Amino acid sequence: MSDIIGSQDRRAPGTERDPRLDVFRGLALVMIFINHAPKNYLEQFTNRNFGFSDAAEGFVFMSGIAAGIAYSGVFRRGDPLAGVARVLRRVWTLYQVHILITVISIAIAAAAAHWCDAPDMMRKHGIWTLVKDPLGFLIGVPLLGHQIGYVNILPLYLVLLLLVPPVIWAALRWPLVVLGLSLIVWLTAGIARINFPNYPGDGGWFLNPFSWQLLFIVGVLTGVAHKAGQRFVPVRLWLQCLTGGFLLLSLVWMQWPDFAAVMRGGLRAAQDAGVPVLITGFNKTYLAAPRLLHILALAYFLSSFGAVRRACATAVAAPFALLGQQALPVFALGTVLAFAIQAVKTVTGQDVVLDTLMIGAGLLAQLGLAAAKQYWPKPRVS
Repeated sequence: MSDIIGSQDRRAPGTERDPRLDVFRGLALVMIFINHAPKNYLEQFTNRNFGFSDAAEGFVFMSGIAAGIAYSGVFRRGDPLAGVARVLRRVWTLYQVHILITVISIAIAAAAAHWCDAPDMMRKHGIWTLVKDPLGFLIGVPLLGHQIGYVNILPLYLVLLLLVPPVIWAALRWPLVVLGLSLIVWLTAGIARINFPNYPGDGGWFLNPFSWQLLFIVGVLTGVAHKAGQRFVPVRLWLQCLTGGFLLLSLVWMQWPDFAAVMRGGLRAAQDAGVPVLITGFNKTYLAAPRLLHILALAYFLSSFGAVRRACATAVAAPFALLGQQALPVFALGTVLAFAIQAVKTVTGQDVVLDTLMIGAGLLAQLGLAAAKQYWPKPRVS
């Protein structure tokens, strides 16, 4: 098992960066950006239209892989304190970026209301809580209890990143035990509806860490195995057929309404018979089984063919790889630009040409930022 969750190339552990992780993370960022500027015609081409999961699941899974690769070497060398320190520094960075993009997004909504006579943005995405309960809002946002719409993936990620030190320590010894415990937490949270609290509002986090930890931890286990020059799940023909068949089923389901109606009827019958809604539903908050199985099947199927790795190493894929290598700043800029596009659309309404220009300009801006971060010479410290 020599690469991330992929082909069967034989190479020394950690000697070469796997291009697939960067390319697919870049693709996920592009689709997240497009989906966060809703009601544009490009949405119909993002992956959520062709299967049960969407770019968020892919991003979290690949973040787990990246964490497993980045931090497992330190723990394997027997320096856990250095590993914990690195993780905590990254968590603090994620927290700062989250607060920054939250503040900027609120400012964009306020500017649209103040200068463009477009108050609708202030009523969307949980921002109206600032008007209804300003003190609760100002407490909830820094404590991560209140997260405005489209700015809720970084809180999930930083909470999950806190799990990395104990998970990697245990994964180096008992990977299947780690997976089993993670599966139990996912099942318990989904069936008992256990979630992090949402303050000052009711309910819980839109992306529930108790549920999404399973996807992240599978990614961490995959990354740990990759760092050791192995595969967490070996390539087997029967698994390729099984995952490929499931992907085909979900594609037909999403594209053929009559087929979907029949299948949903079967799921409702199973639910009436006592099967938990976590298994029969498609809830995103609790990462229902169809969504979880789809992203895992997609990851396994794509990674099991060497041609995918070779395609990701081509010049055509290079822009996506660049975006993936600078995922955090690209995501932050994309989130802010998506809010700005939404603000413009509340004033102008639907316009295919304007949508295309704004999304195209936004993607170019993200690519420019990624290139600057990647290639701009860093100042020397005297």
